[in-house]
Amino acid sequence: MSMFNKADSSDQGAQSAPVENFRGTVRSSSAPSIISADLKVIGDLTCSGDIQIDGTIEGDVKSKTVTVGEGAQINGSISADTVNIRGSVSGETRATTVVVSKSARVEGDIIHEQLSIESGAFLDGYCRRMDNAAKKSSNPVGSDKVASIKPRTDSAPKAAAAGGAPESKPAAG
Repeated sequence: MSMFNKADSSDQGAQSAPVENFRGTVRSSSAPSIISADLKVIGDLTCSGDIQIDGTIEGDVKSKTVTVGEGAQINGSISADTVNIRGSVSGETRATTVVVSKSARVEGDIIHEQLSIESGAFLDGYCRRMDNAAKKSSNPVGSDKVASIKPRTDSAPKAAAAGGAPESKPAAG
């Protein structure tokens, strides 16, 4: 026996965990995937965990959590549970929680359940709240289903049951 045998057997156990992770088991405490500032990706990204983007993406991003760094640029849609935008996004953002920082530049619609926009952020698009059907049918990772968005109807006048006339009388002026 060599003096390394005991250490070798313990190292083998440590090395098998990443292999199992590679084969499909997901650890809850895994580090986020990182797209560094000097990396440009042309194509779609799908991640079952968290992703930090500091580079350029020409395609769609689907993940549990997406963080767009200050120098990052995404030309495509983002679909996630949580999205933090500090950089540039050109495309639709669809998430339960969206935070748009003051350094962000967003050109596209934001479909959300919770939305926070810091003073100084640039936003050119519509902000729409997800309805219950969209929340139930949206699965950011691994789903090709499109969630439906219903327009708000609470500002439309209500019609009476009989005759179709409005319920309230117009004010005499």
